[in-house]
Amino acid sequence: MEIIIEKLNRICGEAFARAGYEASAGRVNVSNRPDLCEYQCNGAMALAKKEHKKPIDIAAAVAGILKEDPAFSKAEACMPGFINLDLSPAFIAEYMESMLLSETAGLIRTAAPKKIIVDYGGANVAKPLHVGHLRSAVIGEALKRIAAALGNEVLGDVHLGDWGLQMGLIIEELKDRNQTEFTLSDLEEIYPAASAKSKETGADGELTEAAKSFRARALHATACLQSGDPECLAVWKRIMELSKADLKKNYDDLNVHFELWKGESDVQKYIPDMLQDFIDRGIAYESQGALVVDVQEDTDKKELPPCIVRKSDGSSLYATTDLATLVEREMLYHPDAYVYVADQRQSLHYLSFFRVARKAGIVRPEETLDFLGFGTMNGKDGKPFKTRSGGVMRLEILIRDICDAVYEKIRATRDESEISDEEAAEIAKTVGLAALKYGDLSNQASKDYIFDIDRFTSFEGNTGPYILYTIVRIGSILKRCGYDEAAVPEVSAATLQTAIETMPSLKELAEVLSRYNEVVPAAWDQLAPHKICQFIYELSNAFNTFYHEVKIVSEEDAEKKAGCLNMLVLTRRVLTDCIHMLGFEAPDKM
Repeated sequence: MEIIIEKLNRICGEAFARAGYEASAGRVNVSNRPDLCEYQCNGAMALAKKEHKKPIDIAAAVAGILKEDPAFSKAEACMPGFINLDLSPAFIAEYMESMLLSETAGLIRTAAPKKIIVDYGGANVAKPLHVGHLRSAVIGEALKRIAAALGNEVLGDVHLGDWGLQMGLIIEELKDRNQTEFTLSDLEEIYPAASAKSKETGADGELTEAAKSFRARALHATACLQSGDPECLAVWKRIMELSKADLKKNYDDLNVHFELWKGESDVQKYIPDMLQDFIDRGIAYESQGALVVDVQEDTDKKELPPCIVRKSDGSSLYATTDLATLVEREMLYHPDAYVYVADQRQSLHYLSFFRVARKAGIVRPEETLDFLGFGTMNGKDGKPFKTRSGGVMRLEILIRDICDAVYEKIRATRDESEISDEEAAEIAKTVGLAALKYGDLSNQASKDYIFDIDRFTSFEGNTGPYILYTIVRIGSILKRCGYDEAAVPEVSAATLQTAIETMPSLKELAEVLSRYNEVVPAAWDQLAPHKICQFIYELSNAFNTFYHEVKIVSEEDAEKKAGCLNMLVLTRRVLTDCIHMLGFEAPDKM
């Protein structure tokens, strides 16, 4: 089916052509004055100077043609040259029928599907996930699901930090403790202790001799690990076993799932040949003992430093492993596009290594490399979110706290005959996750936002619980009306038209629904999950307005009632599909 705005563009373009003007002038926009019209075309304004005519005269000629088109119930020219348009009930009813009969509720899958890798994990092993990992996981998972919903093949990669100095620190700390066996709980204490030991300073603010010595040992242990030392590898394998199990559990609790569990360690074998190739082809050169690649381009407005791909001591950096990761991905998966999700403060890193990848020909010219940098999640004080004691909060604690807050609200308002304590706890997990994810995703990714547990868990306003409550409410109405979910609904444009003609709020609901297959592709093209949040909030508001104005269950006119129930089914399908794209689900009751 055709996106509704494109269909209206085509109809208006044909009207401009029939009036003797350029069809391209027939671009239509959703009106920002819904009190005046539903859609508006401003093409006459742009044509006036070229045609040496008053814009109102052009608009009047085109509007006269559009009045005869069955798509519109209103087409009028307004000063100084706008064309105001309202859709006809018949047109919108036919569009709703096509959405209802579509397996995807009208969502148009791409005609040219791509293989896309979304890199959105970035967690370091031997450390628990904390709030700093939330945005990457939540935004990345949403982007992956949106791309897949449009028909693309998408692989999400956790891209673990599993080969750096933290491994050497743990290895040496275990030696100091003469400890050969350890658990996950041990690691959670060992790494912070080792890190603190390597950073200990004296009264003069300089590293102590003990800290310098310990850090030197840790660097040596890291080098031994990376060169294949059996003893270091054995410790590393145990760390990986424990860490991966814990990370998978935490990501599962967040309803975030990766197709690839790759790490920096997986690509070490590609680095020597890759760097030698850079040298042989004159792409990289030595500078102060380090190996670097120039990334400055003539169009840059400020100077960019060279990208260091090997340090003067011979060790690798993030840029090195990221480039080697691209080498492996190209060999194994042959993707068409990459999307990296990380803190926007890393934008220079991504700009640099993207340019090196292009310069070295690691990726094909037609492949896209996109970086979505996100802002920080802040507390009510406007500073990065912390625990009450000022420490970094573990992600599992944050999830627990928000689910507990939802649980208390459910307990305070529930009917005990319908929802038991056990059910309330399960519902709270589902709603709490929605509150957390929607609270993040409803903000533009690049902007900082305030984490407000009271606002996020509210069942009113632009929140996840409000969206879920709307879905549950629709399900309850359908159940009360005896709607059989297993049966194929009888859909008729004529029935829908009868309901839409007599219920203005139902027509408004239909017009919001009609934008579904436009919103989702735009959210992907712009890497903007918040656009889907905006859409489902608007859709929920439109439905709830309709719900409060129309007594659906008691409607006596069978045709009108059937039309209403069809619209309820479609609204719930669209809302349910959208929240799935955003990475959360709705409970059966609330």
